[in-house]
Amino acid sequence: MGFKLIDNRLLSLEPRTKFNLILLFTAGLFFWTSLTCLLPTLPTYIQDIGATTEQVGRIMGCFAIGLLIFRPWLGQLADCRSRKSVILIGTLATGIAPIGYIFVHSIMGLAAIRAFHGISVAAFTIGYGALVVDFAPRLQRATLIGYMNLVVPIGMGLGPALGGFLVSLASYQLLFAFSAISGVLAIIFASKLKTKPQYLTKNQQNQTVSPKPLRSFGQLAQDSALITPALILLIIGIVFGTLITFLPLYVRDLKLDFNVGLFYTATAISSFVVRLFIGQFADRYGRGLAISTSLVCYLVSMALLAIAKSAAILLLSALIEGLAGGIAIPMILALISDRSSLQEQGKVYAICLGGFDLGMAIAGPGLGALAKTLSYSGLFFLATLLSAIALIVFMTYSSKSLAHSLRFALGREADLYARE
Repeated sequence: MGFKLIDNRLLSLEPRTKFNLILLFTAGLFFWTSLTCLLPTLPTYIQDIGATTEQVGRIMGCFAIGLLIFRPWLGQLADCRSRKSVILIGTLATGIAPIGYIFVHSIMGLAAIRAFHGISVAAFTIGYGALVVDFAPRLQRATLIGYMNLVVPIGMGLGPALGGFLVSLASYQLLFAFSAISGVLAIIFASKLKTKPQYLTKNQQNQTVSPKPLRSFGQLAQDSALITPALILLIIGIVFGTLITFLPLYVRDLKLDFNVGLFYTATAISSFVVRLFIGQFADRYGRGLAISTSLVCYLVSMALLAIAKSAAILLLSALIEGLAGGIAIPMILALISDRSSLQEQGKVYAICLGGFDLGMAIAGPGLGALAKTLSYSGLFFLATLLSAIALIVFMTYSSKSLAHSLRFALGREADLYARE
């Protein structure tokens, strides 16, 4: 039996659920467009107003400060109040932050705005991801997560291309205004969500039996089932942070006639295509094989970037990086959802995605300080090494023993940590 673009079992969802998913998807589309239109231009904007390479890294890395500080509180809020309130906080931050870039031009001021901007992703990804899991039938969870996470490659396909076009056509100010307007549209659609504060849908309430005591952040952080996914996300965060911070500067240094926005567009295209099928693949053959494949793709993509001397190699790297991101993030989210209860989804997302946030925080200032020594090419060689380490860690520590981990990572065994 082959893979279908749409799983027929998902078409049988209740009309109210479908309506909410459409609203959520549309809000996500505007959210990610607002955020990603700044990817190819913000590092060069910061450099153009007088910042050094190290300062660019620090300012871009400040984005993760907002993520790290607010993730725990937002995860708790999503579990105890509602997913919608957390989503609204995220869209509000992404609508306000671009206005600050228009009026603030000091290094410290931009760092503060960048940290505030990080709250947007901290909130939106927790609320969005947890709400999708709430709606997802257990046996089609990875499939629905894959479909709903298509907003990321679509937004990344539109945003960077539009961002590069607006700057070349007019100015950075027009770009920031466009980003703010997109954020406001995300707020409008998110405000129309008709979800209740209770995180369980009617069907899930009927399936719930004798709920177990909820675990604290400390208990969840020590759960061996979650430590490895969080560590993998930490390494991926460093790799991704290296990419978004230094790729525009790397291309400028190579003196290639290449629009960096095209890199993100190519990434988005391949990420979009793979997400159409990877959820069904993971539901059928397991999360382990899908995640292992993504880590191999990260390794190959970063190696190509490290040796890139032409636009063709950059585009090939972008396509493979799109496969990596398109598989890794939704499948790791599916994995940690399998390994936790619905009542803990907000906190679990906060902890595991906090690993990704920390990686991004390390990448900017940490690797920025090494840029003079290693060169931009050297930074991507380091990202290649980190990708290899992530693959080794996953294949040896993803399950309850080395043998189980190898079998799980190769799709030969079910997840022993999964909760029924």
